[in-house]
Amino acid sequence: MLKNCLTVLLGFFSTMVMAQAPRLFTIEDFDLRGSVKTCQVVTNYGKEIFEFGEDGVLVKTTTQYNEQDQDVTHYIIKSGFLSEKRMESFKDNELDRSTSMANFYEIDTTGNKVITEKIISYDKNFVERQEYRFDEENRLQAIMTSHLDAVDETTITREDYKNEHTESHFLNGVLEKMIRTSGNEKGKTILTKELVDGSPDKALERKYDIHGKLLSEEFFRYSETEKQFKPYEKHIFEYDDTGILKKELIFRGTARSAKEYIFQFDDNEPKNWVKKIVSPDNEYTTRKIEYYPAVEEANKPQ
Repeated sequence: MLKNCLTVLLGFFSTMVMAQAPRLFTIEDFDLRGSVKTCQVVTNYGKEIFEFGEDGVLVKTTTQYNEQDQDVTHYIIKSGFLSEKRMESFKDNELDRSTSMANFYEIDTTGNKVITEKIISYDKNFVERQEYRFDEENRLQAIMTSHLDAVDETTITREDYKNEHTESHFLNGVLEKMIRTSGNEKGKTILTKELVDGSPDKALERKYDIHGKLLSEEFFRYSETEKQFKPYEKHIFEYDDTGILKKELIFRGTARSAKEYIFQFDDNEPKNWVKKIVSPDNEYTTRKIEYYPAVEEANKPQ
């Protein structure tokens, strides 16, 4: 999906926080295709570098703010499973042990799968312990989070009715999010409602075509006076004949605006975009992509 590519790359992990079990990320999660080795994204605060193994799995990320300051995350994979994640923060080229963290993972499959995650700072302080429990169908069912002074439990329930699937997330017994997915032969709609202390707060509805392309997203706020969600902003996305995003229409009340997207691609097969231009603001995003050598080229005698 080419919509908001920079947001996908730079804000990706923040979208995976709520009720998300540890998993491996691949080039597809970053809108990349082919045998990508590294992808460097130039930002207004520095640059982001993503490194992948030959199997396409993410193994390292680097956020470089300047020559002296950077954050580096290593993903250590054993037998196809994430065993460690090390998040290291460097300031003035020195490792900051108090803000650097190590995540250790253990998996138990003697019954329904259970993944245990322990988070410890580099200066040996315990930060958090999380236990992820799965049901018979290997779907995340509960998360037990242990802090220094409390234990929180997130539970997930699922319900199917006709062509709708509803997933409800509870924190310590209080409903905090509902995700309803409905679909037909033309595509699917995902409606996410968020609650604060059990009270409705905001919602987001996304519609996709049968190929998974985002067609529209609409934002809602809950009105206490009318006791219902009220829309306040809508985005509609248009694509060219090859499936590349070309236009975004934005509606806010009676106001309407538009963004035009232009992508430049490299010569790799399959191709990846290396520059994104958004008008009328003339916003530029550039990516520098390095690939693993093709198999036949790698096997050539030197």
